[in-house]
Amino acid sequence: MIDHFGVQCTDLPASSAFYDSVLGALGFGRVMDFGVAIGYGEPSHPQFWISAFDSGEGFRESHIAFAAADRASVRAFFEAATALGAEVLHEPRLWPEYHENYYGAFVRDPDGNNVEAVCHRPEG
Repeated sequence: MIDHFGVQCTDLPASSAFYDSVLGALGFGRVMDFGVAIGYGEPSHPQFWISAFDSGEGFRESHIAFAAADRASVRAFFEAATALGAEVLHEPRLWPEYHENYYGAFVRDPDGNNVEAVCHRPEG
């Protein structure tokens, strides 16, 4: 349902390194780069954007959940994030309170946002 989503980053180089790594683990990559804004997703349609912090005051945490093809990809996302020193919110595991096959991992990005990788399929 979401066409695209963007967050402002206080340190764009740190955030771009984070998202290059963790989204790469999920099979996604950078498709547009304007220097002050970077888009990730499909080549003709970037669906997730990060940009330099340039408006508003204070901080409001965002939650971003990225689709993972399988549980191994969730684990690869988690390993990529923790290798960069990301704060662990929740290690990869099943979340049966959401549904029986909800498998996710949650970390904080360099700006403090809650970033998740999730797979809705059973272990294959």
